[in-house]
Amino acid sequence: METIGILGSGLIGRSWAMLFAAAGYQVRLFDIEPKQVQGALKEIESQLAELEKTKLLRGTRTAKQQMALISGTTSLKECVAGALMVQECTPEILDIKMKALRDLDAVVQAPTIIASSTSTHMPSILSKDLKNKERFIVAHPVNPPYYVRLVELVPAPYTESWVAVKVRAIMEETGQVPVSLKKEVPGFSLNRIQYVILNEVWRQVADGVLDVTDVDKVMSEGLGPRYAFLGALETAHLNAEGMQSYAERYATTIHSVSSGMGPVPHMQGAVLASVDKQLCDRIPLDKLQERRQWRDAALTKLAVLKKEVEAMPKTGLRK
Repeated sequence: METIGILGSGLIGRSWAMLFAAAGYQVRLFDIEPKQVQGALKEIESQLAELEKTKLLRGTRTAKQQMALISGTTSLKECVAGALMVQECTPEILDIKMKALRDLDAVVQAPTIIASSTSTHMPSILSKDLKNKERFIVAHPVNPPYYVRLVELVPAPYTESWVAVKVRAIMEETGQVPVSLKKEVPGFSLNRIQYVILNEVWRQVADGVLDVTDVDKVMSEGLGPRYAFLGALETAHLNAEGMQSYAERYATTIHSVSSGMGPVPHMQGAVLASVDKQLCDRIPLDKLQERRQWRDAALTKLAVLKKEVEAMPKTGLRK
C-alpha cells in the first residue's frame, strides 16, 4: 500500500487526508505540535463518521477502515519516508511555506513528489532553491475540497513531465477533478477567472448599476446554476448552433462591451465601505460561521446531485 505524507494539519491538510484515505492510500499527517496532530485526527474521525451517516463518504471503505489508514506524527522524516507524494498544506504565507518546503527538501528523497496546496504563490518561486525542484508541482484544491472537487495542477518550468502525469492520476483516484495547466501564470486559472467576475461585479456596484444583493443574484440565480454543470465555453456552444455560430452572432457585441468595462478597480475607499456595510447588514460578522455552515450544507447537497447527474447517460457527447 503506497503512502502519502501531508505537511500541515489545518483544514486543507485534514481534507487531503480524508480524500487520500478514501482512495486507499496510507496517510501520514505531520505537524510540529503534538496537540495539533491529535486534534486533527479526532476531527477527521468525527467528520468521517458524519459523512458515513449521511451517505456522503467517498470510496468503498467504511469510515473506520479509512480512519485506520490515517496516522499522525511530529517527525517530518517519518512523514516523508518512502512516500509516493508529500502534500504541503501550511498557511498561505510565503515565508512559512518557504521554510516548510526547505525543511521538507532536506529529508525527502527521490522519487517522492512534492506537491503544494498554495492558491497564490507561483511554483517557480516556491521551489527555485530546492534540490528536489524537478519533482515539485502545485496541486491547488478549492475549499472545501471534499465537496468542491477541482484541483489545479501547475508545474514549474523545470518540473519533470512525468510528475504532472502521475499527480493527475493520483487526483483522479481520489475522485477529485484535476485540470493541468501547461505553464505557470499568476493566479493560476481559477483565481484569474474569479477575479474577472469579482472586478466586474465591483464595477457594477461602484457605478450604481446594481446593489450588492442583486449583483450577487446574477451569479447565484443566473450564471451559477448553469456553471455548476457546464463551463463557460460549452454554455456558449449550446446557446447557439455551436461555437462558430455563437461567435458570428455575439463576438462583436462581446468585444464592444468588454472594451468599455474600464480599468481594474481597487477595492478600497468609499465603495469598499459601502459594499462592506451592505454585506454586514445581510450577514453580520458574528454570523459568518453560521453562513459558512449553510454554504457547506448547500455544497453537500449539490455534490449529491452532481453525483446523480454524472450517473446519467452522457447524451450528446462523443465516446
